[in-house]
Amino acid sequence: MPKTLNVGMVGYKFMGRAHSNAWLKADKFFDLKARPVMKVICGRDKAGVAQAAYRWGWQQFVTDWRDVVNDPSIDIVDINTPNDAHSEIAIAAAKAGKAVLCEKPLALDVKTAKQMTDAVKKAGVTNMVCHVYRRIPAIAQMKKMIAAGDLGKIYHYRARYAQDWIVDPQFPLVWRLQSKIAGSGTLGDIGAHVIDFGRYLVGELDEICAILETFIKERPLMAAQDGLRATASDKMGKVTVDDAALLIGRFKNGALANIEATRFALGRKNGIQLEINGSKGSLVFDFEDMNRLKYFNNADPADRKGFRDIIVTEGGGVHPYAGAWWPPGHIIGYEHTFVHAIADFVNAVADKRQVQPDFQEGLANQIVLAAIEKSAKTHRWVKL
Repeated sequence: MPKTLNVGMVGYKFMGRAHSNAWLKADKFFDLKARPVMKVICGRDKAGVAQAAYRWGWQQFVTDWRDVVNDPSIDIVDINTPNDAHSEIAIAAAKAGKAVLCEKPLALDVKTAKQMTDAVKKAGVTNMVCHVYRRIPAIAQMKKMIAAGDLGKIYHYRARYAQDWIVDPQFPLVWRLQSKIAGSGTLGDIGAHVIDFGRYLVGELDEICAILETFIKERPLMAAQDGLRATASDKMGKVTVDDAALLIGRFKNGALANIEATRFALGRKNGIQLEINGSKGSLVFDFEDMNRLKYFNNADPADRKGFRDIIVTEGGGVHPYAGAWWPPGHIIGYEHTFVHAIADFVNAVADKRQVQPDFQEGLANQIVLAAIEKSAKTHRWVKL
């Protein structure tokens, strides 16, 4: 029987639901080295967090995150609060000797991301930033194929992350549209994912040139919020983050980058498209068809060249993570990426080792986000 690890989670709304589901499911599908126990969940609204605790099976609920961090029985602190609270909670948790899991982007800025990274290093605790999309089986398969040299020398990385949930000018000024809470807007919220994909799959960026745009400058203040849904009041406030981000750049290995993130693409609810072109072949991924990877192999005979479909659901170690779920062809979805991340994190905590992407990776991503903001502000190329 594996040992247990007590989990304390801070945050219970949109990401809290995704994380709670993952904590609930991880040891049911994966053979973990320790069994996570959902000990305590924390949120500022007593009624809301109490309901979340009951719904998801957390043993206790509290309204002050310090009660989680200072609880000697807690082994893991999971942070999925708004971005402005990440650093204080993570640093305190590390000082208390807890393993720390934190949502992305890691912090509001590079300075606080570095403080968080220094804290977990000094404490020697296992830490991970929740770029869970790295654990989509198709993305993990892309990484495997690129590392094996199947694409040869990489020439291009093209990525787009598109949503449309704030197109309506009457959509209220939620925290994701306020720089003092979110740090940045579309850039840090969804752009961080496609930037992380590029760093994970292709390598570190060398230089970038970027544009940021805010299409709606003022919005009604928020009256109430439920996840990504919100209701507006009759007062107005200033939008202080970007609505869209575009950048071109060059990786250190010479590959070119073309990256876009927007929350103003009508019809796109959570569209992520990646294409990587190399000297031997190409790979294409679309999140809206997330169990499928498209692969072009230039070595195929001339009379049958073309993109082939790889359905990444084969178990037995053929496709990453697939064997833990269902028989081949039985597809998985968004929520499973969190389960994969929790499973890998728990095993790392049990082994007292690090796991990727750790806070150092989160800091590296934060440096790219800062460079994009600097480039957009100065209208110049920025070297990383």
